[in-house]
Amino acid sequence: MTLTKEIFRKKSLQKIQNAYTHNKLHRNALVQKRLLQVLKKYKHKKVLVYNSLPFEADISKSIKKMRRKLEIYVPFMEGESFKMVPFRMPLKKKKFGIFEAGNTLRDIKKIDIAIVPSVGVDGNLKRVGFGKGMYDRFFAKLKKKPFTIFIQPELCYTKQHICDVHDIEADVLITPQKEIHKRRVAIKKGH
Repeated sequence: MTLTKEIFRKKSLQKIQNAYTHNKLHRNALVQKRLLQVLKKYKHKKVLVYNSLPFEADISKSIKKMRRKLEIYVPFMEGESFKMVPFRMPLKKKKFGIFEAGNTLRDIKKIDIAIVPSVGVDGNLKRVGFGKGMYDRFFAKLKKKPFTIFIQPELCYTKQHICDVHDIEADVLITPQKEIHKRRVAIKKGH
């Protein structure tokens, strides 16, 4: 049987939902430690983060640390996509059970880093999400692609290339088990 994105999404969601709960705090701590180490390597000011759902990796402690020095933004759902709004309290539970900050009139179009939850990742480090396409539509509107970090609560990775052309791609995948960096192909001048 050929592996499709839909089959891989279903298997990945099962793996994530069946993960042991007794060590969830430890797995989240590993993810957050790796995330903060990756962020130290890059100059950045504006960072898009996510507020986690119960089955996603919780990065709230990292967000708390980032807020001290960086401009932090979160998604604010609008139709089939979202816009970025400044992270500010209180957060309110909205569509899909996601906690969101309040709306803003500001039209924020540029970020340096995007931290995105992921269900699975293929051999091109392209994201298999929840099937709604919200991040894909959002990234398509950005003028410049930010450095992108995918976060997973469990490693759900296939070497096969199963994603579509429009699916967003990571520079780094962070899981409790490992970190995978996108290989950049260096092109020599004159070739």
